[in-house]
Order: sequence, then structure tokens, then C-alpha cells
Amino acid sequence: MKRVLLMIGVLAVSVPAGAVSRYSTPGLSCARVQAILESEGSAILRYPSPRNSQLTLYDLYANNSRQCQQGEIAKPATVPTSDNPRCRVRRCQQAQNIDQ
Repeated sequence: MKRVLLMIGVLAVSVPAGAVSRYSTPGLSCARVQAILESEGSAILRYPSPRNSQLTLYDLYANNSRQCQQGEIAKPATVPTSDNPRCRVRRCQQAQNIDQ
């Protein structure tokens, strides 16, 4: 019995809860990125740095603030997509940093 409970505990810890999908935005249209955020609630979006294309930038983007972590809000932002260099999305940020 102890062994079964131990195995259940190990499995519960090893399975990620609420895994967030990751997408590379340059291969997606703006409408597709917005549809992903609408349907999944949040996702990690990746794209090349505008200053150095060898670097990849990424962050958590969300449909609304409820999809962000505690203490964060979804603030308007843009990401580059295949059809729009400034596709409008919302990025999760610390609430105290919203004016910066």
C-alpha cells in the first residue's frame, strides 16, 4: 500500500499541471496567433530579436489577465507574424511594472 501511494505521489509531481503551448510567430499569421490565444487562453510566443536575428525572444502572452500568473496583468503588446510585423496581442507582466 505504501508503495502504491508513493508511486501516485511521484507521478503527480512529475506530470506538469496546466502545460503552456509554445509557438514560433514568424511562421504564423496574425489572425492565427490571436486565435491561438483566444482558444488556449495563453501561450509562449517566440520570435527573432529585431536587433539580432540570432537571438530568440519569448514571453507568456494571454487572452486576458486571468490567464496570467498571480500578480501579473495582460498588457497590450505586439509580436512579428508572417503577415504583420506588429500583430496586437497581450503580454503578461508584473502589475507594478505596467507604467514602464
